[in-house]
Amino acid sequence: MMNTPPTPTPANQTTVTTRDRIATVTFDQIARRNAMTLKMWNELASICAELAAADLGDDDTEEPARVVIFTGAGTGAFVAGADISQFTSVRPAGRGQDSYNETVNGCYRAVASLPQPTIASIHGACVGGGVGIAVSADIRIAASDAKFGLPPARLGIGYPPDGVAALVHLIGPAWTKQLIYTADLIDADTALRIGLVNEVVPPADLESRVGELATTMIRRAPLSQRSAKVSVEAAYRSELLPEAQRWVERCADSADYSEGVAAFLEKRSPKF
Repeated sequence: MMNTPPTPTPANQTTVTTRDRIATVTFDQIARRNAMTLKMWNELASICAELAAADLGDDDTEEPARVVIFTGAGTGAFVAGADISQFTSVRPAGRGQDSYNETVNGCYRAVASLPQPTIASIHGACVGGGVGIAVSADIRIAASDAKFGLPPARLGIGYPPDGVAALVHLIGPAWTKQLIYTADLIDADTALRIGLVNEVVPPADLESRVGELATTMIRRAPLSQRSAKVSVEAAYRSELLPEAQRWVERCADSADYSEGVAAFLEKRSPKF
């Protein structure tokens, strides 16, 4: 008598795989369009902490991730928001929401604070918490089938100030207000026009375009990228200016600089 394999349970996890110095973080709950459970938020926080600790080999990792990609499992969604089916238990009314909100907002900060360049690879639904994750990444590449929206006004939820500030810096106050006031979905072309995403590509080309972009990044000087990341933040957070200057000075006295100049003079590709 043949043994019948058990029916796999629906995934409910955030995972990370690393190949060729590119880490891919995947949100996997396909049955709910990758809606984020509390477990998935906590896993994202842990993954970000591990990636940050391993940056540039700080923990003696032989080949640490140089670029981080965020994506959703399957083809139906990047992240369709938080898993609202959990809200009565993990996000109760009143001050009971504080712990849940801090977990989610902490994840946004963790993604935004990753030292590596980060790319959100967006297909299908990118709603609520999905927009929060995507906006926290450095670059957003969207498939033409992507849809974006912020549903707090449908749910009676106050959107967190940090999240509002990130949107305002990216798309300006008028579009931030329209997205939050209406809770309407916008398509990928509109997202491109207002500056919410960097590029829009056919769905079949999304993975290859993101891979191409990530591969280009890992061939460039990592210290220059880290320096640029801090300097961009310092453009609207003046308290970061001293740190940005320290990164410039670190680049000036680095192996990356020596290799870059030598490669240029020798008419070869640099090896960073």
